[in-house]
Amino acid sequence: MNLDDVEFKRLLPTGLRLAPSQVWGTLRLVPVLRDEVRGDLRFSRRVYDDALSVVSVKGQPLSARSTHYLSYVPHGLVMDWDERSAAVTLGTQLDTPEGTVLARKGPLTVRLLHRMAHREDKRRLRLLPLHLAMEGFLALHFGGPEVAWSEYSQEVLRQGLNPRFESSVTGWANPAFAEALRIFELHERQVGVLIFQADQLLSISLVSHPDDYRVMHRALVEDFYGELMLQYGFLGQVPPLGLDVDAREVSSVKELRAAITRMREHWADFQGFMAGALLGAEVHAHTVYTAGPFRLQRFITSLQPSEENHLGEFIQREDGTLEYLKTYRLSSAQTRRAYLLKQLAGCDWDLARTAAHLKTTRDELMVRLGNAGFGYLLKEHVLAAALRRQRK
Repeated sequence: MNLDDVEFKRLLPTGLRLAPSQVWGTLRLVPVLRDEVRGDLRFSRRVYDDALSVVSVKGQPLSARSTHYLSYVPHGLVMDWDERSAAVTLGTQLDTPEGTVLARKGPLTVRLLHRMAHREDKRRLRLLPLHLAMEGFLALHFGGPEVAWSEYSQEVLRQGLNPRFESSVTGWANPAFAEALRIFELHERQVGVLIFQADQLLSISLVSHPDDYRVMHRALVEDFYGELMLQYGFLGQVPPLGLDVDAREVSSVKELRAAITRMREHWADFQGFMAGALLGAEVHAHTVYTAGPFRLQRFITSLQPSEENHLGEFIQREDGTLEYLKTYRLSSAQTRRAYLLKQLAGCDWDLARTAAHLKTTRDELMVRLGNAGFGYLLKEHVLAAALRRQRK
């Protein structure tokens, strides 16, 4: 995602409301409900059984000069839109062949897929959930310095930040997550869920139709998550929300019903507040595809190291209704790396200017780059000299 080609938007939960949360160990799952289901945007799941997928980012043939993305991709989402989408039979796309098998070793295969978001028909788009957003994150300032500054290595000046990688974990890494998805209640109009780990927002996942969400609910364990999934996965039980009905204020069934309604509204308000760093926050969004009245965009938050940061993708209707959302919470280390790249690019990769902008020294900036995993950007003797001076 090129931050020079973005618009500032707020992720408003238009058309959605939250139900009371359900707790299992350190996990708190908050159901997301949709009262008005229009039925003209549907999602089905396409399963991939490959050990590794290689995605041609720009649709180019695979070669040493092409840009490609490598990851484990367990499934894709097939998006159909028009007035007849309500009649889509779920699962009809599951066995649709796609891509080219590049390698095979026993049951394990490596598959080449075409683009993160690939149009397959007039009103059908296949997208790779979250990988679409992660690829944009990895591409941040991927080209590296445009000026041949003397401090940078020749490889970086020729190839940019190639390769660029980040690590994550699947939901299977926390066995309690699969158990929570299995036993928790699904609401009649549920289209998504807010996932909290030790009451820290980990991810949000929602689609446009309750029937589609029911198919995808258990598959949330296949999505990838940030390191909080593991860091907080072995803590004790998180407390239930401390809200109840005051029996002294209830003297009839009508008053009891009204009190429970108020309590649920307070639950929803508090849970929305817990997710306030993302829901309602301003994000940097980039349009990937426009499909009739729907717009697919990927986004990233401010990248300020002192704040909670997320990336993801979403689909909004022309009237602002949020129809699809997938998010990933960046770790502190991932945020620091992206923040440093953003500052360097903003200062034309001039180390002295960037250091002055960050109110630090040139040597300290080079040490920070090394600690963040970007030591390969600099010539080895330049970084070593900066480390010696810092020790003194």
